[in-house]
Amino acid sequence: MPVRLSLRLPTLATTVAAALLTGCATGPQANPDDPLEPMNRAVFTVNDKLDEYVAVPVAKGYKAVTPDPVRTAVTNFYSNIADVGNFANNLLQGKGVEAAESLMRVAINSVLGLGGLIDIATPGGLQKHSQDFGLTLGTWGVPSGPYLVLPVFGPSSFRDGVGLYVNFWFDPTTYAQPAVRNSLYGMNVVDVRTNLLGATDLLKLAALDKYAFVRDGYLQRRRYLLGQNTALPDYGDDEDAGAGSAPSAPAAPAAPASTPAPAQPQAPR
Repeated sequence: MPVRLSLRLPTLATTVAAALLTGCATGPQANPDDPLEPMNRAVFTVNDKLDEYVAVPVAKGYKAVTPDPVRTAVTNFYSNIADVGNFANNLLQGKGVEAAESLMRVAINSVLGLGGLIDIATPGGLQKHSQDFGLTLGTWGVPSGPYLVLPVFGPSSFRDGVGLYVNFWFDPTTYAQPAVRNSLYGMNVVDVRTNLLGATDLLKLAALDKYAFVRDGYLQRRRYLLGQNTALPDYGDDEDAGAGSAPSAPAAPAAPASTPAPAQPQAPR
């Protein structure tokens, strides 16, 4: 058995390496942030079909049968749970004020807001400071790595994929009983998808290449959250413009020359 295993290991390594090389995008149009574009596009297509035929119908059905106050309470509940992870990540990033406010939000909304169903902290002046462990790693100087589309979870990167795993352990629902935990996860997915129904319609109207639109938007937002370069991507529409530069705004039209005011008619004598 050990001999057979040792013979299979080189074959397995060769297969994995060939798959990675096949997934690498090359050529003048290749995006340096997305060397695995062919593989990512395939996963994106599967995710998109699952979203279109499963997630969207469920979200629309949930929205149709659930009153607005109930949906707001569900969103507030999950937002309150997320503040636990926000507290941990702000603390790890050395943001003491943001960490303290996140902790106070959890305490106030959990006690006075009926377990987080009512958001009392935001009207009270405690801002929400959304963070995740991917951003924490970025703050520590860990590079993003190649863009990566994860099955079901969608846009990510090598760094944010690791962060997604750590975020799982920051989520209090992880430590609930399996039946309760799975129900809470499923309800969270439905709630998030319902809140994004309008964004999906906008994406269909705005994007000629939905994959590239989502990728560029994701990468640009992550860089913005880390305070990095946020120049718009260059799609080659303007040959004279430099790479990554936004088109310059047209010059303002010159103000029209002033004209003399019309003479006032004189009263008849």
